[in-house]
Amino acid sequence: MSWFLAFVGFAALVILHELGHFLAAKATGMRVEKFFLFFPPKLVSIKRGETEYGIGAIPAGGFVKITGMNPDEVLPPDIAHRGYYHQPVWKRIVVIAAGPAMNVLVAFLILFALAFGVKEAVGTSLKVGSVQPASPAVGKLQPGDRILSVDGIAGKGDTFDERAEDLRERIQSHSCPGEPTDGCAAEIPVVMEVSRAGSEQTLRIKPRYDAASDRNLIGFSFEPGRVVPVDPTIPEAAVRSVEFMGTVTGATLTAISRLFDAEQRKQISGVVGSYEVTRQAIEFDARTALTLLAVISLSLAIINLFPFLPLDGGHIFWSLVEKVRGRPVSYRVMERAGVVGFALVLVLFVIGLTNDIGRLTGEGFNLR
Repeated sequence: MSWFLAFVGFAALVILHELGHFLAAKATGMRVEKFFLFFPPKLVSIKRGETEYGIGAIPAGGFVKITGMNPDEVLPPDIAHRGYYHQPVWKRIVVIAAGPAMNVLVAFLILFALAFGVKEAVGTSLKVGSVQPASPAVGKLQPGDRILSVDGIAGKGDTFDERAEDLRERIQSHSCPGEPTDGCAAEIPVVMEVSRAGSEQTLRIKPRYDAASDRNLIGFSFEPGRVVPVDPTIPEAAVRSVEFMGTVTGATLTAISRLFDAEQRKQISGVVGSYEVTRQAIEFDARTALTLLAVISLSLAIINLFPFLPLDGGHIFWSLVEKVRGRPVSYRVMERAGVVGFALVLVLFVIGLTNDIGRLTGEGFNLR
């Protein structure tokens, strides 16, 4: 079942992307010849009005064919006025941008809906849950102690997890003199203000370096905060969605910009990998699967907006060039420039497929 649902999810992203192009083309008066899920050869199709709707045999995308996408093409007089390159530049940009815009909208709506089911760990105080035997904390900290500050600074952050992590980082900053060895004590002790049985106490504890975790530790754990629904307002849910999308956008652009970094290249996945990870996410839980689909949808939009043909961004770029120079750009010039875009797509495809094959035949994708 997970294989089928992953297929449906990917097909939905493709259809919605192409639907954006299709609806925008119809709305601006262009003539749409074909609307296909997947690429030729054609498996099945049906014609309604002037548009042929169908499914191709190669499950690697989809396409909308608009009349007159070649500026040098001679069109019959009765349809020439509805051809793509017979339209104003702004209409062409709207039609091309509508595909990525649909992917961005889909990502936002998924994340917006998921924001109402988010749960976070919360707590009004940072209490010691347990003290590890034979650790620096023994004889100093006690379960139930409420930590007020570390080195005179209270934990920063809006949530329990953020404040707890901030205090851990402050403890970690106390290191052994010279090269750390397993069990060595920090040169400068951590000064902790704690509240115990209604009174405040000041404790000085020297963290010890733990080689296994590569951290300087005192040897205690926090009492876990309560996990409660966030229950955001509509504006808060929208802000959460946009912030998450900003993070994904930054990560996607960073990964693409570091194609020549061997370690970064290993992180790139192709269609096979994205499909397999989505399938595993569906087996894990619906929230993880939907979040992953939102990430993939947004990443598709970002990559499609790169200013190279045959990507959508390439069509937008050359339309803007035409607007600036005041006359159409030769199709031959665009074809030659499109070699760069085709090479980029090919490189991404090969890297992604190579990584996917390595994961499928090696340690797997390790979603969990």
